[in-house]
Amino acid sequence: MRALFTALFLLATPAFAECNGQNLIETMPGPERMALTAAAAAVPFAEGNFWLARKNRMEIALVGTYHLNDPRHQPVVDALAPRIAAAGTVLVEAGPDEEKALMAHMARDPSVMVMTDRSLAELLPAEDWQALSRALSLRGIPAFMAAKLQPWYVSMMLSIPACDLGNLAEQKGLDGAVIDLALSEGVPVLALEPYDTVFKIFADLPEQDQIAMIRSTLALQDRAEDFSTTLADAYFAGHSRLIWEFMRAETLKMPGYTPARMEEEYALMEEVMMSSRNRAWIARLEGAAQKGPVLAAFGALHLPGQEGVAALLQSRGWMLEPLDLP
Repeated sequence: MRALFTALFLLATPAFAECNGQNLIETMPGPERMALTAAAAAVPFAEGNFWLARKNRMEIALVGTYHLNDPRHQPVVDALAPRIAAAGTVLVEAGPDEEKALMAHMARDPSVMVMTDRSLAELLPAEDWQALSRALSLRGIPAFMAAKLQPWYVSMMLSIPACDLGNLAEQKGLDGAVIDLALSEGVPVLALEPYDTVFKIFADLPEQDQIAMIRSTLALQDRAEDFSTTLADAYFAGHSRLIWEFMRAETLKMPGYTPARMEEEYALMEEVMMSSRNRAWIARLEGAAQKGPVLAAFGALHLPGQEGVAALLQSRGWMLEPLDLP
């Protein structure tokens, strides 16, 4: 499980001009790259980040997003503007109200982010703690602060290359641009799920898995910028499922992993992090569509697959076609 959590964190890694990573898929040997492409193509809706779903007189524009800033978003934002203005509702994973609720929750209960009864210096072997301290110091986080952070959150911080961390506060991504456009047009912005959904997923992880996440993420530090570039490039090429298959292949290269173990862990995490959430979103999407046109923006990895949002809607009688966007 720890390798996939590392992968999910890397999917949320910023890619700015000052970080110069290499696209690891492009440098793969031809047969390996072809195997990844074939594996991705085997699932429904593997290609494309933008779809239009129609049923009777209802309409939902599905926008698979990359959660971080990138100049390549701008043509999409421009093309979405008229559709957002005409929408009755914009649905996102977390809107402004959810962000406020999350901040209030953290103020009431700091243990969401901070350990109160132990520290990472106690939980990690000395060698790992020293490596972690060095890695976080490069990101401006002193060891005494890092020691008290929840392990899963530390793993997320490690997944952000040091060259990017200074820009973190300015992150909006395509999701944020959609929200800003909707608010400027007076269109209601609602959430697809409760504000604490993802936090609960991580909080339910056994502590040993959270510690293993840190150790796995530390092992990838020398390639963090490469992963960042690789995953962003795949998204902007419309190859969302290829991202998933790439991380599966990378996991198999990690010590101790067999094909059976990788399959088991990825099946579990696809269910926990994506499929279960996708199924819960369908009622929300259909309910909003009964009141008028909907634009729904959420992470692009939620679109493809047998239980991706696109296939789930299709199984309920919705007709899907590619949405004409850059």
